[in-house]
Formats: sequence, structure tokens, C-alpha cells
Amino acid sequence: MKKFLVNNMFVEEKDLQISIYDRGYQFGDGVYEVIRFYDKRYFKLKEHLIRYIESARKIDIDIDYDIEKLQSMFEKLLKQNPIENGYVYTQLTRGSAPRSHIYKKEELKPNLIAYVEKATRPIEIMEKGANAILHEDERWTKCDIKSLNLLGSVLAKNKAHKEGAFEAILHRGDIITEGSISNVFVYKNNKLYTSPADNLILNGITRLTILEIAKELGVEVVEKSVTVDFLLSSEEVFTTATVSEITPIIEIKEKCSIGNGQPGKMTKLIQAKYNEKIKQF
Repeated sequence: MKKFLVNNMFVEEKDLQISIYDRGYQFGDGVYEVIRFYDKRYFKLKEHLIRYIESARKIDIDIDYDIEKLQSMFEKLLKQNPIENGYVYTQLTRGSAPRSHIYKKEELKPNLIAYVEKATRPIEIMEKGANAILHEDERWTKCDIKSLNLLGSVLAKNKAHKEGAFEAILHRGDIITEGSISNVFVYKNNKLYTSPADNLILNGITRLTILEIAKELGVEVVEKSVTVDFLLSSEEVFTTATVSEITPIIEIKEKCSIGNGQPGKMTKLIQAKYNEKIKQF
């Protein structure tokens, strides 16, 4: 029986009780994280939890637990569930109160929930590559916060799905930002390009891991926004995310193939180094 973490208590699904006055339900007033684990071992747990706390603080929510306490809670959550490989979804809302845009912080107690989902590694798509569409970035301008407000990403991802594509690569005007649920990397002229970690993208934990790998490989990284034309004329493109890991993008639908239409050498090399890091945890 699956166990859920609710405010430092473990309960079964049949015993879950979430108020309809929870501000996460009413306003999307909260933040979330998705944390991968392999063979019952978390990958980059501390980094995810640090970002979790930072996102909460950016929207004026105080988490009652410090990093060490959160780590302990999430380790116990894994032990409570018989799943070897997958991810944990967790969200923190401002709490429950009668519906009002104005919140009274002193009267609210944040609600934290977390649960485990089974997931296998996306080996096939990482080996064969995937396609993507280009889509105007219509989200708000605080994308650095891992907010529950995901409607812009939901609409973009579903548009890609309806058009038979794996991902939607977003752009504001002519400037690439990130994917609907991923960060984007472009490889061209022996350099790796990715958007700067400003307010227009989420600074992904996998993104940060790729920056570590590039440094270890001696590959020059340029954290600079690139244009749509630059991406279309690049040698390699790949996206990164916690669950989908490193996905080669080999085609932009209705535009062109990327490189020779196959996962590139640099992408494969980075994937191999990423596999090594997973095994080291």
C-alpha cells in the first residue's frame, strides 16, 4: 500500500484529507519539486531541497523544516514505499483559509505533501532522440520559482503532444528560453550554449549537473540566450530534466533536422558521464 507524506506524517491514500480551502487548490499558491531516485537512492536530494526552500521563500512561504529534517522525512518516505526506481513529487502550499487574494501569514500553516511514483529510465528515447516544436513562451516572468502555476507549460506541452512531438521549445520573440518541462542546450562550434539562470528559466538540477560535466570534459559553456535561427543551425540540441534526463532533439517539426538527424557525439558523451554520476550516488 502506497504511503503519502503529509506534514511529517505518513498516511495511506484512503486516509488523505486535503481541504478545499487549501490555497494550492484555490490559487495555485505554492511550490513543488520532483526528485529522482535510482535503486532506492536519491539523486541530488540536497540540491532539490535547497531549491524547494528558495522557491518557497521567493513567494513568502516559510518552511517549518530545515534541510536536515526534510532529508530525513524524504528518506523515510522511500523506506515506506516498495518502489526501487522512480521519483518523489512534493508540494508546499501556503495553507488553508477562506478564499481571499490577501493572505494573513500569521494565520496560515503551510501544507506539505509528498508521494512516490514508479518510473523507469527513458533509455530508448535517450538513445534514438526525439522531436520538438517551437512555441512562443507565454508564461509569467518569474520562471525561476518552481511554482504550482504551470498552465503555460501545460498548454505548450499538450500542443507539442497533439502535433506528435516530444517537447515544446519555448521562445520569447526570437530568443530561446527553455522547454515546456525542461532546460535546453545547444552545441555549436565546439561550445555548449544554454540560457542564463535568470528569471526567465528554472535553474534545473539536471542543468547544473550538465554544467559540472562540461567543466570536467573541458567543454566551453556559454550561458547566453540564443536565437531561434542559431538553434536551427546548430550541430546538436538536447533537453534536460529530472525524469526525462538528457534527451537528444534530432528534429524541429516543420523546420529542419538537427545536425544529421541523429543524437550527436557530444550529447552521447554527456549522457555517458551523467550515467556515471548516477552510479556514484
